[in-house]
Amino acid sequence: MSNRLQLERELEPLRQRITEFQLKEQAARLGFDQYEQQLQDAQADLAAVEQSIKDGNVRIMGMQGDIDRLHREIVALGAVNLAALEELTASRERKQFLDAQNADLAQAMQTLEDAIRKIDGETREMLSGTFEQVNLHFGRMFPELFGGGNARLVITGDEILDSGVQVIAQPPGKKNQTIHLLSGGEKALTAIALVFAIFQLNPAPFCLLDEVDAPLDDANTERYAKLVRSMSKETQFLFISHNKIAMEMAEQLIGVTMQEQGVSRIVAVDMESAITLAELA
Repeated sequence: MSNRLQLERELEPLRQRITEFQLKEQAARLGFDQYEQQLQDAQADLAAVEQSIKDGNVRIMGMQGDIDRLHREIVALGAVNLAALEELTASRERKQFLDAQNADLAQAMQTLEDAIRKIDGETREMLSGTFEQVNLHFGRMFPELFGGGNARLVITGDEILDSGVQVIAQPPGKKNQTIHLLSGGEKALTAIALVFAIFQLNPAPFCLLDEVDAPLDDANTERYAKLVRSMSKETQFLFISHNKIAMEMAEQLIGVTMQEQGVSRIVAVDMESAITLAELA
């Protein structure tokens, strides 16, 4: 009796292990049937799958760990955006549109830069030519107004489009100096020479001078009047002056008088007619 009980005790663990293995076999069979059904539903080529497992040296025992890991990674990705493909298509279309716009802007910018370079080149060439002509006329008119001496224009920088212009003047008997060191009359006469030099580029039919002779002495006024008289062959000058020397070169005088307090009156005198009357008298 004791031997039987002893054997029963020894058989009990074996029965438990058999039961455990039977449960594992049943679970494995259920899993096999489930996966087999999934493969059949997917119309998978079982032979090809088996061959790929052999070729890839896939470890069947470790696949569950890989499946669990992939499942955790999928869960970590979050919910699936079902509209992602539509958003991707819209984003691609938007990118294509923006790329086209960017290409157009880049082409327009290149065109503008080319036009600016062309304009700068033409402007630099025209400005350089104009400067040389003004400088030539200025150097010729300055001695006429001063009765000698010389003057010139100097560009103060390397780039003519961004540089300033300095006036260098040397009246007779003086050293070269800038216009800022000249007297008031010399500054006025130098300015007249420069204005007339610029005027020579494109002479107008009319020229209005407003008391430009006011700071000049008699000798300089005579030279100024002589220059205006020579230029009047091509241009009609209208000038305002209180200088009798300047008035002598006028062909017609128009004055303003006030015979009564607060009442102005225009008085015109034709110089040629006045001279004729004076000679007859």
